Amino acid sequence: MRVLVIGSGAREHALVLAVAEDPSVTALACAPGNAGTSSVAEQLGVDAADPESVSALAKQWQADLVVVGPEVPLVAGVADAVRKAGIACFGPSASAARIEGSKAFAKDVMAVAKVPTAHCEVVDNPARLDAALGRFGPTWVVKDDGLAAGKGVVVTTDVDVARKHALMLLDGGHPVLLESFLDGPEASLFCFVDGRTVVPLLPAQDFKRVGDGDAGPNTGGMGAYAPLPWAPKDLVDDVVERIVQPVVDELDDRGATFSGLLYAGLALTSEGPQVIEFNCRFGDPETQVVLALLRSPLGKVLHATATGELADLPPLDWDSGAAVTVVLAADGYPGKPRTGDVITGGEIEGVLHAGTRRRDDGAVVSSGGRVLSVVGTGKNLKAARKDAYATVEKVHLAGSHHRTDIALLAAKGEIATPVS
Repeated sequence: MRVLVIGSGAREHALVLAVAEDPSVTALACAPGNAGTSSVAEQLGVDAADPESVSALAKQWQADLVVVGPEVPLVAGVADAVRKAGIACFGPSASAARIEGSKAFAKDVMAVAKVPTAHCEVVDNPARLDAALGRFGPTWVVKDDGLAAGKGVVVTTDVDVARKHALMLLDGGHPVLLESFLDGPEASLFCFVDGRTVVPLLPAQDFKRVGDGDAGPNTGGMGAYAPLPWAPKDLVDDVVERIVQPVVDELDDRGATFSGLLYAGLALTSEGPQVIEFNCRFGDPETQVVLALLRSPLGKVLHATATGELADLPPLDWDSGAAVTVVLAADGYPGKPRTGDVITGGEIEGVLHAGTRRRDDGAVVSSGGRVLSVVGTGKNLKAARKDAYATVEKVHLAGSHHRTDIALLAAKGEIATPVS
């Protein structure tokens, strides 16, 4: 099987590494890829967000399966174009990808499907903002209704901060979603979906804030770990039954059949799991830890999902240990990152590339905000943390920063879900 992975981040590097381990995969390419994926897969140039360019490349390369990593190409209709070309594609149609592309659409789907989620209100006019803000609080959750690379959300107890962020979004022509605050720890659950069949993966937890102790602004994600030793034993079954399956069925009923990876971002509240958001693709950085523990041949699973054959697969096989990933970010991130700095240690096992490129002289340099994801594994979270941070010490990027507390509270047994 010839597999073409679309994207250029650490998520795609993790996908490429996992797919490469599948003996059924005979050829592997990544487009546009990065300096890390180039050592595992053939690198192909493409505008990942242009449906016709991706479908033309897939035909030219004679792909048997196209795996679309990022959300922007999916919302743009890349999966539709690839399928129209007669090639199997892992990734939802543009109509189904609206579950991430429009938070208002997602809320409507959840309302009809009777899925537990935060109370919300959409504001599209600054004149209505102050009255709407008055209906929320004392903690305000303000979101960009569209795609924002994980950085369009502000959670604050200061109404002036909430108002400022909302006005910035509205001034940019973006509708604003106000939500009630959900208590409890957060969790991410990925599910393979082929229309109606749902196959869950291991739950994970990511860290959005830039600094230790969840200080500073939101980012695209500064680290993650899996599994969740503190989570209720029935969490996955409960979320699939009460949240994921009803949403999948509702999308199918609307003619927006979902095929690919549906990601439920959850708050484990005192009233049970509630949805914070849905994403239409593998999350980054959670993918890096979840796939590090998957033992089933990923190529076969992705192909079965793309061709509607998930129900025929055996149960997924998982490593019994744990995984932790730590993101190394460039100086300035999550603001304007400094780029062009030389990276050393990027070739070490467990180091996944995101914002990197190879210069003409062969040196690997930074080219984005989140530059590397360092993955550690072990028999438990304590051992996985030790492995990850030991590798971080071997990597050098001038001015880079990372969190030192990824999975720390979980490893110490200091996370618990609230009791009703």
